[in-house]
Amino acid sequence: MRKIISLIHLSLNGFTSGPNDELDWIAYDHELEQDAHSLHVLTDAVIWGRRTYEGMASYWLTVPGNPASTPAELEHARFLDAATKIVVSRTLERVAWNNAQNTVLIKDHIAEEIHAIKQQPGKDIWFLGSPMLARTFMELDLIDEYRININPTILGEGKALFAGVTRSFPLKLLASKTFQSGVVALRYEPDRSAK
Repeated sequence: MRKIISLIHLSLNGFTSGPNDELDWIAYDHELEQDAHSLHVLTDAVIWGRRTYEGMASYWLTVPGNPASTPAELEHARFLDAATKIVVSRTLERVAWNNAQNTVLIKDHIAEEIHAIKQQPGKDIWFLGSPMLARTFMELDLIDEYRININPTILGEGKALFAGVTRSFPLKLLASKTFQSGVVALRYEPDRSAK
């Protein structure tokens, strides 16, 4: 069965963004970029909420035609173009990435739809960003691996990843790594045997 691997950046005090969705505090550099792009070989689909999808589409669809794009940006743009884009949104009527090729729009019955996708053949699925949707997935126990990059920053205020998560669930540490930027990457999987 395919796994859902969530990758998210957090401040040391648990925020995914500033109060107005600011992300400029993330210590994202070449080393972290390479680490994130290691998921290209493991995954062939991505999951986003509406806002993350719209942000990704507005940026990554412009990368191939931009002469200033780096080789790593071009590689990621090619990955995203080939990957199945799974967007969870009650408000979108269609997903228009390159004329809606390789796209799935989920409006309702999230758990059932995601379980069906996980049963399909293919590589694992990269859940990227989308903190509000991540909380829903946590509540529904749909995430199979958590990759959390803890940034060496305290945000005075912001949007907390775990705010509103009411289900308790233990995690098993799979790996940890410290980057030169001071970011600590943690990999966990749910300990479902503890239920």
